[in-house]
Amino acid sequence: MSELDAPEDAPLAERPAPAMGPLLRGSATVLFILVASCIGGGLVGWVRGLLTPEPVPDEVVAVRPTPSVVLAVRELARLETTAFHVERVIDMTATQRRLFGLIEAEDSILLVAVADVVAGVDLSRVSERDVVIEGGRVTITLPAPEIFTVALDGQRTYVYRRDTDALARRNESLETRARREAERTLRAAALEAGIEERARQGAERSLGALVRALGYAEVELRFREPAPEAPAAAR
Repeated sequence: MSELDAPEDAPLAERPAPAMGPLLRGSATVLFILVASCIGGGLVGWVRGLLTPEPVPDEVVAVRPTPSVVLAVRELARLETTAFHVERVIDMTATQRRLFGLIEAEDSILLVAVADVVAGVDLSRVSERDVVIEGGRVTITLPAPEIFTVALDGQRTYVYRRDTDALARRNESLETRARREAERTLRAAALEAGIEERARQGAERSLGALVRALGYAEVELRFREPAPEAPAAAR
């Protein structure tokens, strides 16, 4: 008697168990299809990632940390009494010869330079013998006024034009040379405009008022003669 011929009123213990083979095979097939789909989708995505290159950035900037080292610390006693704000245009051209000197090519730069020139008196060079007190009178001999710094303004100093001929080689140090020339000429311009005399007058006002506030009625300030500048070849 087959499974279909079993009477409906037969006891449960006597009924034959249903066949599980087709059901298990169907579940295994569905599970296999799902696993294969997941693996196949991941494999396709992986291969697609290999075949599709990532966009390469135009520029990569790497900042490497470096230690901060204090080279020297000196005690300064500089009395800054005046400052000049000076502007100048530096037109510098480097001429290069090509083809055995038959052709001249130029590499030029036009730099707009702005700087602050600070001058004053270095009080650290004043010794005890430079101060003479006689009753209510004080005589102080000070070093000659001098220029302390010529600092280019980084925000206002810029390259206005940079031209390099087709046959010329671009000189990367030309801007550095232009900046050095700007510092030299701006220093000379400040000297020509009388910055040292203005620094002398400022020192007389500041130090005179300070010494008088200490109770001395008469104050005389003298200045040493400036040291002669060394020749350009000896610098």
